[in-house]
This record gives sequence, C-alpha cells and structure tokens, in this order.
Amino acid sequence: MAPPGPSEGITPSTLVERVQYAALCYRAQRGKLQILMITSRDTGRWIIPKGWPMDGRSPAECAAQEAWEEAGVQGHAAEEPEGAYSYAKALGPRTAVPCMVEVYPLRVERLAGQFPEKGQRRRKWFSPQKAALKVAEPDLAHLLASFVPPAAGA
Repeated sequence: MAPPGPSEGITPSTLVERVQYAALCYRAQRGKLQILMITSRDTGRWIIPKGWPMDGRSPAECAAQEAWEEAGVQGHAAEEPEGAYSYAKALGPRTAVPCMVEVYPLRVERLAGQFPEKGQRRRKWFSPQKAALKVAEPDLAHLLASFVPPAAGA
C-alpha cells in the first residue's frame, strides 16, 4: 500500500525524522550530582542545550558547541550518547517536524559569564530528579532522573 500523498495533507518532509544533538551538562557539588538546565528562547520552558548537526563536527562536538552557545558551558562531552528522546520541533505557528535527539553527557568544567546567547536564556542547576520534573518529554525526564555520570576517562 502506498503512503498517503499530498492530497491527504501529508508531504514527504513531514514523515522524515530529523536528528539533533544535546548536551546533558552535569557537575558534582558537595558530593551531589547536579544537572544544568536552560530555558528555551520562545516559551521559557526548561530544556537542555541542543541543536542541529554541524559539518565537520562529531555529534559529541555538536552537543558541546550548543552547550557553549546556549549556556556558556565549557567542559568535556562523552563520545557516546547516554540515550535519546523524541519531540516535535515547532518551525512556525502551524508547522512542526519530528526530531530524535541524541543526548551526550558533558562534564562542566567552567561556566562562562559571557557567551553567545547570554541574556536570551536563564540557566540553573537542579538535582536529577528535579530536572526530570521540569521537562515536557517523558523520555528526556527518564534520562535525567536515572543519569549516572560516565566513569572518569570513559
């Protein structure tokens, strides 16, 4: 059976899932694990830094670049993803594309005072359990709540 065509209101672009890369930024503070969350620019929801693939960069490098641009994070991203989640990326008032987001742990070594999107977002540290309660995506909430940092050097 052929897939629905444009006459049914579905175009091929609406069926293609896009990939993004995200940074799960973390630190240990007084022996407690903390996760850095930022607000989205449009709705102010709590999210983790994420963005589209970049030519010449690995997925982990893309995640680290997004963490820098959106949150001023400097640190080391793991080369392997912790997991993934899906969501619908709004591209306009009536347009959205399905996205699958690969999540890369990133150990925060420094937070810069000046970074590209400073003033456009808020950033705040949360426990993994509180971070999980702040996000809208169930699979991301599970990743946050169950997160265990990779072993040093991994």
